[in-house]
Amino acid sequence: MEKPSHIFTGFRALGFISNHVPLCVRYNQQHKENYVVTCVGKAFHIYNCSRLGLVSVSDVHPEPITCTAVDGIYVYTAYNDVIQAFTRGRKVKHTYRGHENNIRLMMPFGHHLISVDEASCVKVWDINSEEVFLDLQFDNTSFEITTMVHPNTYLNKVLFGSSQGTLQLWNLLKNKQLYNFTGWNLAVTTLEQAPAIDVIAVGLADGRVVLHNIRYDETLITFTQDWGPVTAISFRTDGYPIMVTGSTLGHIAVWNLEEKRLQSQMRQCHNSVVWIFDMPDGGGRLLNQRTGHSAPPSRVRYYGNQGDVILSAGQDSTLHSFSTLHESKNRSLGRASYNKKQSKKSGLKLDKYMMPPVTAFTAEPSRQSDWDSIVTCHRGEKLVMTWNYQRSTMGVHKLIHERFQDVITYKNVSAQCVDISSCGNFAVIGYSSGHVDLFNIQSGIHRGTYGNPTAHKGSVRGIAIDGLNQTTVTGGADQYVRFWKFKSKQLLDAHELPSQVAQILLHRESSMLAVALDSFDIIIMDTDTRRIVREFTGHHNSVTDMSFSADSRWLVTSSMDASVRTWDLPTGRLIDCFLVDGAVTSLTLSPTSDFLVTTHVDDLGVYLWSNMTLYTHVSLKPLPLDYEPYTIDMPSSGAISKEAIKDDEDELNLYEVASFKSPEQIADELERNKPKEPPKVPKVAPFFLPTIPGLQPQFAPVGEDEDLNEFHLQTRSRVIKGNFQHLSEFVKTLHNAASTNDFRPVVAFLKEMGPSAIDAELQSLAPEGGGSIELMGDFLIFINEMLKTNKNFELIQAYLGLFLKLHGDTLSREPSLIQRAKRIQIIQQETWHRIQDLFNQSSCLVTYVKSATM
Repeated sequence: MEKPSHIFTGFRALGFISNHVPLCVRYNQQHKENYVVTCVGKAFHIYNCSRLGLVSVSDVHPEPITCTAVDGIYVYTAYNDVIQAFTRGRKVKHTYRGHENNIRLMMPFGHHLISVDEASCVKVWDINSEEVFLDLQFDNTSFEITTMVHPNTYLNKVLFGSSQGTLQLWNLLKNKQLYNFTGWNLAVTTLEQAPAIDVIAVGLADGRVVLHNIRYDETLITFTQDWGPVTAISFRTDGYPIMVTGSTLGHIAVWNLEEKRLQSQMRQCHNSVVWIFDMPDGGGRLLNQRTGHSAPPSRVRYYGNQGDVILSAGQDSTLHSFSTLHESKNRSLGRASYNKKQSKKSGLKLDKYMMPPVTAFTAEPSRQSDWDSIVTCHRGEKLVMTWNYQRSTMGVHKLIHERFQDVITYKNVSAQCVDISSCGNFAVIGYSSGHVDLFNIQSGIHRGTYGNPTAHKGSVRGIAIDGLNQTTVTGGADQYVRFWKFKSKQLLDAHELPSQVAQILLHRESSMLAVALDSFDIIIMDTDTRRIVREFTGHHNSVTDMSFSADSRWLVTSSMDASVRTWDLPTGRLIDCFLVDGAVTSLTLSPTSDFLVTTHVDDLGVYLWSNMTLYTHVSLKPLPLDYEPYTIDMPSSGAISKEAIKDDEDELNLYEVASFKSPEQIADELERNKPKEPPKVPKVAPFFLPTIPGLQPQFAPVGEDEDLNEFHLQTRSRVIKGNFQHLSEFVKTLHNAASTNDFRPVVAFLKEMGPSAIDAELQSLAPEGGGSIELMGDFLIFINEMLKTNKNFELIQAYLGLFLKLHGDTLSREPSLIQRAKRIQIIQQETWHRIQDLFNQSSCLVTYVKSATM
């Protein structure tokens, strides 16, 4: 199957911390550290509790994870009806299959693992052998299992809770029910072992927490929380008689067991991760947290020119900064608020000062140390906010023109687009009323208005300032793109387009302006000449975002048709296209061109795609007009821990062997290194050494006076007789070898040349370099014949790779060269299959020797 994309491949996903699947906590005896295991869909993350640093990320599961469990050795995950045991946080050690329904509960039980599916089928697995030790089937109508716990000191016994409210105690070794607890006629939501022996904490659906003695079937004490069902219960084990319960609303209650009362409460804690209980009233305070977007991000942009910081605005009205280097550098700039102080007092849930989601933002770090460097527009709002990146908070200014105080006239007006000048001093804002205003970011003072009274008759859809603060470009729903003097606000030029402008994007270094239209077409304009230079068609739905590459050679666009297209501006052709599962809402290319960043509809992640052209040669031939794109797999979350990488390297070092050399290569090296004759004293050379013209630098011979005189006569003459095209020694050697079908002199000639000389010679093979199609064909014949000899394989591959990099476009247009390239492809496939067979044979032999000696 053809690759979905020739340029981009999935790298990793950012912004995922945890989802609805309950997290697990494990203690590592060797590291003396607690670790938190969180689920993020099809993978799980492991964080240390001391700094909440990301330790490792698992491999991607085929389906979303439904539940997790941990013990001292493994992390257990379940998806659908399959269970996997991971070691080192990411390697699958065991796989358990046998359930017929989706698994929803798991619990390690000594050397066994207990799992429960949606049909209340209980299986007890032997962890090492992966065999089923015990199989129990319950009827959901009478006893639907909702939770389970292993009571301390109760050997081989497990207590099951049900949605009917009853409890059952089972001896799994004897496959026997020991006792049935009548319960409290309400669904049991959670069970937890108390520090006291025989006491189990039972959480109920009505918010009650019952401490029950299962030995005598007696209730010791009952607490009630008013926040709905009990979702979690935990006890302090450091000597304090404290029980903590959680609710579906995200509130936490702290109960004093000795005094039998509510000690304290913490509200709206679900957005945080780790709390420390050191408050005077026995309550907890936030110790550390890892947060991402709680609603899908709607816009992403790189911050600065280093290519390691990504700004993301989400539908949760928050602004986040993600680092491509390490998770510890991620930070939240906060949530947009009309009144930040009042928002802190009211809390996240009851915040009536929260602003609508960010629809557009722009950033310029050139003056970030002096004042705010980010400006945001909000859905349905005339008010434009500033943000400070260094302080990671909202800025001091709220930008709005005094005309909008007329609420009746401008009732439904909102800020649509914004841009910051390259100097970082000014922000220009476009509104749905057609107004365009200029503000000073440092002071927040209004500095002028474009147009009289408006810049466009319809909504302003896009706005941009050039790199020298000379020109401001605006695009509107009135089908016009207008050019204004930045300082005097005078109209310079206007272009009417065939459709309404959806958005514009300016590449300041090249002055290229991309204009997306409501007709799904894209137009490229040169802002210096103010002319249309390219037109791109191909999207079948609204264009959602655009991004230029750093050298302005590529334009990457996304659309609601779920496609991402890469356009080559010099040729005006589509060179790459792929589909994604969810339509891209925003994208941006790194200033260093190493990553493409995307966000998607109904997706919380920020996805990184690696640019493969930086690491390997990619032939980017134009795609046909009827090209059907393929769907690409989304990247998985997170990066691999350094510890895991080190373990892999140590394992690989055990099998490291020296590179193989054939006897012919060894003999050839010895022959080339052998001195041919004793060294001689060099002759005295003239001050100016005459040279012979050509790609290969050569000095003119000075041994014979006649030759030297003849050379001087030729160099002094202004009239050159004979053929103007000079054939280098390499071209002559290649041409002679093609006629004799003996290419050994060509290999010997190339071995004596340096990398730059080889590059120059291969460039001269093409017609534009002074060569011809026939010479290029001779070189492919040379590659073909040398591959047949099975000698100098790596060297020939290097020559072929350089040739394809230099002349890939020419080769793709010539049928004769394509035929010869196909022959090379066949030989390479045959060679690789032969090598692969040898690899497999050696691998089997090594595996057999290892198993026989263990």
